[in-house]
Amino acid sequence: MGGIIKFIQENFMHVAPILAAGALGLVIIFERSLAIFWMYPLLGQRAFFDKIRSYVLNERISEAVAFCEHFRGKPIANVVREGLLRAHQPESVISHGLEVAVGEAQERIGARTSFLSMIANVATLLGLLGTILGLIQSFEAVGSASAQQRSALLAAGISTAMNATMLGLAVAIPCMIAFSFITNRANRLNSEVERSAVKIMELIKQRYFAGMEGNPGGGGGRGGNLKQVVR
Repeated sequence: MGGIIKFIQENFMHVAPILAAGALGLVIIFERSLAIFWMYPLLGQRAFFDKIRSYVLNERISEAVAFCEHFRGKPIANVVREGLLRAHQPESVISHGLEVAVGEAQERIGARTSFLSMIANVATLLGLLGTILGLIQSFEAVGSASAQQRSALLAAGISTAMNATMLGLAVAIPCMIAFSFITNRANRLNSEVERSAVKIMELIKQRYFAGMEGNPGGGGGRGGNLKQVVR
């Protein structure tokens, strides 16, 4: 540990970009982990959709929208809310609105995650650059040193070069591991968001056809028209 600290102190200008990349990666890992594993998931999805189903099929759309408002930070609830707000409009309008809502939700879910992969690659390359610079400096010093000093200078140069590689990998490996976990969880959330759009679309259709059955004339009955104004 002491050797790494000494290496950083003696070669700060070389390792500063690696340390900066590591600090940025740490911030992104913390922020994305908090969002992906804690803020965005909607716990109790079955109970949530059961409640929404009850509201929608009983023509209580405004109450369903208000219920979604309690989960505004959750992408699934936001998508369902956007669908409910368009429940009185034609099917094509509802579908397009849900597509936009799903796209926005997935953009939020995947935000900044790709930077972790980039940081890992850049940190590895910066470590390799430090290795090359360390070897160049050591060979230049050996070329102008006396025979008694050459072995010591060469060993010191190789140690510096290896420390640079190790520091780059120490940043890259955690970033790649975090990238894999966060990406896997984000993909699952994206699938849940897409399914939520399908579910709310099906509920709106069920509401419409339930109204048609309840009012065969299709005039002013409950849910008798997809253009019906939301109460």
